[in-house]
Amino acid sequence: MSVRTESIVVCATSWVGDCVMSLPALREVRRLFPEQHLSLLARPWVAGIFEDQGIVDEIIVTGIARPKLMNVLPSSRKIRHFHTALLFQNAFRAALTAWLAGIPRRIGYGTDGRSLLLTKRGQPRIKQLNRHQMYYYLDLLYQTGLSERDYLQDRDFEPNIRLRATKAAILRARQLIGRHDKVNHRPLVLLNPGAFYGQAKRWFTDRYAAVADRLIEREQADVIIVGSSNEHRIAQEIQGLMKQVPTILTGRTDLPTLMGILHECDLLITNDSGPMHLAAALGTAQIALFGSTDRVATGPFSPIAQVIHKHVECSPCLLRECPIDLRCFSRIEVDEVFQAAQSFLSKR
Repeated sequence: MSVRTESIVVCATSWVGDCVMSLPALREVRRLFPEQHLSLLARPWVAGIFEDQGIVDEIIVTGIARPKLMNVLPSSRKIRHFHTALLFQNAFRAALTAWLAGIPRRIGYGTDGRSLLLTKRGQPRIKQLNRHQMYYYLDLLYQTGLSERDYLQDRDFEPNIRLRATKAAILRARQLIGRHDKVNHRPLVLLNPGAFYGQAKRWFTDRYAAVADRLIEREQADVIIVGSSNEHRIAQEIQGLMKQVPTILTGRTDLPTLMGILHECDLLITNDSGPMHLAAALGTAQIALFGSTDRVATGPFSPIAQVIHKHVECSPCLLRECPIDLRCFSRIEVDEVFQAAQSFLSKR
């Protein structure tokens, strides 16, 4: 492939939520460099977020290998024709991939011991300023001279995380949930009881089960449990604790189809997770339950999201597993979540 002297490849993050939170920065790159060829290097499990969104010119999907460093050479061959690499991903291998590709401009945060592999680098500062994680990616543009706008200080800047589900994804979603339109149907509520990061981000399965039973019995709702294939045990446990029968789609949706289901549903009840951020980007009403993580930094960026969080002396601890009694979650009661759900559904 011939060298493009005016071309940018953005190395996407590896997690769904982080990809959504990087969307405002990606859109800024598109705005700042409208004439340059803009590509995205993405892992296969997040690439679907960016498909048909009209932001980038192409999506380059990387392979999957164990150990992960085995991905470096194949990935570097795919991007060696680019002039600039912008690394939203913080990992050392992202910088090594761009360096081995011989890309002249390599831009990213000087984290994970990779400073010498970068030609322009920034240093994270959002924690000191107590800002949302979206600004982490935006601030990289400012710190490295790609933008003159100091997004952290500019209160007039409005981050845009909006996504749209494709028509094909919506059609697949409707087929999967057995609905062909949203007219004269029972309320559709999704439960996302998992969270990849760890147990300290998961509200209790028995309480999810109790809320689901009430939604079915009192609101005549259709309740669907979603999540990754690794979370099927959680869905089965909730089903086993319920009196009513939910629909389990855990592990049965690819990312675009999940976006289609989120587009169709009336409400999502979720832990701090990738689907939480997708719902915010798709304009889906949601109740987000926060335990160990920081709602200021990673809460859903949406006017129709309600965060339920009980501040305790050790929060946010950011731990995967709670060393004591998970009191941040034990104080979130079934009644509170159900009443919040009722309030959302009354506006349906």
